[in-house]
Amino acid sequence: MKNCFPIFLLLLAVFTFACKSDDVKAPEVIAPVTFQIDSTDKFPIISDEALLTLVQKQTFKYFWDFGHPVSGLARERNTSGDVVTSGGSGFGIMTIPIAIEREFITRAQGLERTQKIVGFLKTTAQKFHGAFPHWLNGATGAVVPFSAKDDGADLVETSYLIQGLLTVRQYFDGNDAAETALRNDINAIWYAVEWDWFRKNNENVLYWHWSPNYNWDMNLPIKGWNECLITYALAASSPTHAIPNVVYENGWTGNGSFKNGNSYYGITLPLGTAYGGPLFISQYSFLGINPTDLTDKYTNYLTQNQNHTLINYNYCKTNPLKYNGYSELCWGLTASDIPDGYNANSPTSDKGVIAPTAALSAFPYTPTESMKALKFFYYKLGDKLWGDYGFYDAFSLQTPWYATSYLAIDQGPIIIMIENHRSGLPWKLFMSAPEIKTGMKNLGFQSPNL
Repeated sequence: MKNCFPIFLLLLAVFTFACKSDDVKAPEVIAPVTFQIDSTDKFPIISDEALLTLVQKQTFKYFWDFGHPVSGLARERNTSGDVVTSGGSGFGIMTIPIAIEREFITRAQGLERTQKIVGFLKTTAQKFHGAFPHWLNGATGAVVPFSAKDDGADLVETSYLIQGLLTVRQYFDGNDAAETALRNDINAIWYAVEWDWFRKNNENVLYWHWSPNYNWDMNLPIKGWNECLITYALAASSPTHAIPNVVYENGWTGNGSFKNGNSYYGITLPLGTAYGGPLFISQYSFLGINPTDLTDKYTNYLTQNQNHTLINYNYCKTNPLKYNGYSELCWGLTASDIPDGYNANSPTSDKGVIAPTAALSAFPYTPTESMKALKFFYYKLGDKLWGDYGFYDAFSLQTPWYATSYLAIDQGPIIIMIENHRSGLPWKLFMSAPEIKTGMKNLGFQSPNL
């Protein structure tokens, strides 16, 4: 991409400097810097379907080629060394059936990798009341503290991992010894998670963290509308440690207090905070949970997720903070790397950074808008934004700045949600689990998929 500083602005700045003297002080001129986009196509034009397949195949390499050699689990990011992530690994596990069906790998290859991962999780990975830590050492299985007191169980990351494991359990449904043993091993991991224990002394809410060194000091209840619906869905569905409905109602929904009902850009948001928050909220839990025709007494969940996405899209299109590059082609705010760190980007916390995963993982909700964004990211910015494992994590056309990082939790949803848009395979697999049907019904959900 060419960074073009308008010549007339440069001349104006030079002229202003030359006019200054000891007697006459010229007025200060601040010339706005605008980086123009090189609008040439960086790659040959291919069909929309071929482009979707290419993005899935290239992004899958993050989990397949870059998976940890000992455990097979997903590294937290491309610079993490031995540090693997439980939640991101759950996302990576969910991509294996997609890769098999799209013929990126064979069924035998997918089974072998899944066996390696599941074997490591069952026998080597450190667990706390059946729950996994956020980070693990991919070679030894020992917990790697995520923060000072976050050195034990992370129930939300565990739920993303279990979501992936149940999806592959439903996929590898053969009667042969290998696939039967795999399902049994996955069930052993699933049954061992003590979801009800994370009520902390039998309270009517689940807690996010527990540490063998600091106990409940993190003290973060899982409630309100955020990325954690899957945690309650799994906790209610557990065959061994299920929570009752009252924990869901009192904890997660706050007895209905998670409702919103306000309109933004003329679009009503049923649940959650103002403007909906980062887009991962409408994506992580719905990698497996199919929101199509999913309803309860609070909302229609496809409407919730579509409207959340459209609010995010319209915010970027409207661009109230006047960031360079935001448009109907260049949109999508979610948690990502930013030039000086990491931020949960959203309309209420906007740093001028677009993350490709935001729009691309929204394909089931906004297929037209997401396809426009995909074509812009690939054809117009691809020389800077496209790499060995698909799109880099984030970019800003304000500076401009392009990340060189890949994050497991951002790469996985791209593959999975594009496939949910194309075939619905991840949704079909996860929703076919009999425990999920029972558990979600017990929470008051209705759907033809339950």
